[in-house]
Amino acid sequence: MVKVITYGTYDMLHYGHINLLRNARELGDYLIVGVTSDAFDRSRGKLNVRQPLLERVEAVRATGLADEIIVEEYEGQKIEDIQKYGVDIFTVGSDWVGKFDYLNEFCKVVYLPRTEGVSSTEIRKNTNVTVRMGFIGTRNPAQRMIRECEYVMSIEVAGITGGDAEEGKKIAQECGTEYIEDREVFYEKCDSVYIVDRIDSHYDLVMDALRHGKNVMCEGPVFIRRKEAEEAIALAKEKGLVLFDAIKTRFFPAYQHLLLLIESGRIGEVKDIDVTFSQKLAHVDYENLNKFEGSLYDLGGYLFLPIFQMLGTDYKEKQIFTSRKNDFDVLTKGILRYDGAVASFTAGLGVKTEGQLIITGTEGYVYVPAPWWRTDYFEIRYEDLRKTQKYFWSYDGEGFRYELLEFATRIGNPEEVRDQYIGNETVAIAGLLEDFCEGVYHEF
Repeated sequence: MVKVITYGTYDMLHYGHINLLRNARELGDYLIVGVTSDAFDRSRGKLNVRQPLLERVEAVRATGLADEIIVEEYEGQKIEDIQKYGVDIFTVGSDWVGKFDYLNEFCKVVYLPRTEGVSSTEIRKNTNVTVRMGFIGTRNPAQRMIRECEYVMSIEVAGITGGDAEEGKKIAQECGTEYIEDREVFYEKCDSVYIVDRIDSHYDLVMDALRHGKNVMCEGPVFIRRKEAEEAIALAKEKGLVLFDAIKTRFFPAYQHLLLLIESGRIGEVKDIDVTFSQKLAHVDYENLNKFEGSLYDLGGYLFLPIFQMLGTDYKEKQIFTSRKNDFDVLTKGILRYDGAVASFTAGLGVKTEGQLIITGTEGYVYVPAPWWRTDYFEIRYEDLRKTQKYFWSYDGEGFRYELLEFATRIGNPEEVRDQYIGNETVAIAGLLEDFCEGVYHEF
């Protein structure tokens, strides 16, 4: 039996893909098709892939041309797959001529002629729905987010409103857009909004945008009360709109691979998570700072992300300790107890400590060095340090383009895809912050 292997993204599968698969199949008796994972595509800078992995896999399967489908997740996997599956022929389209000659050492390499006049890129350009994104608020990271929009094909910046007007006009001028004081005029110019404001204003801003029929992307934590989160989620579903909890770390290739490895049992059962996020503030005027600008309110979205993703939201007990200046939360440390596991978190604004993430398992542990919320590197360590495994996946820019792309992709998709990034975790964070807001903590 002659085994053939080929790889591709297969986004928006078209007759060019099918021709290549058909020609690949004719080279041998058994065809293996490798479909690239979402995270691997992003790590290679392919940010405009429209369909998630499972949809692309099903599209390839539906052709009936593949005897076996595998997922390509990292650089260097091709050699491992060729050896693992006993492959005789590796093949790709002629637009890659010479790129994979190094594989001749392991099998025969064949470059197949590609079908002229069709490509996924052109199809995306012709079918892409442009998202007209308006920005509400001028706080960090509004300006950086606007600049990242130019890297996402489907997003067009419609303007800025709210926040500090002078700062808004300055940002608008620097970013080549406009500051719009009239909120109704602003809504007429956009179909989606990104909200970056103090957390105690999020609910009103989110609900107002949803009632105006706008898709909403809000910097996390989104809400400080459980009921507010539930009401907003219900309204978004009722209107068929996207409500998106914007935490960029969630979409980094390295962080997504970390989750996959944890789920695969690489370190055994997770027993403890220790996560820290701190920033040393310069020239702090504690007299004029609002309590909702404190550490847990500003950083909680990131802190609870790995905890709730790996251990779930059903914790059994919590203890929170906080140090405050004029009701401003300078440093907060807490512990969540689960059945069979525990998680600790530290948030600091006005202090500085090592911002690392450590995930402890029964077989080993994961170490993500500071700043872990910009994850591009992590290690899996064992009792025998010689078995340490190191992983690195870079990301482009400041990382905001990945969540912008996910947001744009959700718009117009079915409900099960549309609300993928808002739900139990968002409600759980809101519930925890609600208790914190009402004084359920120990002060030190």
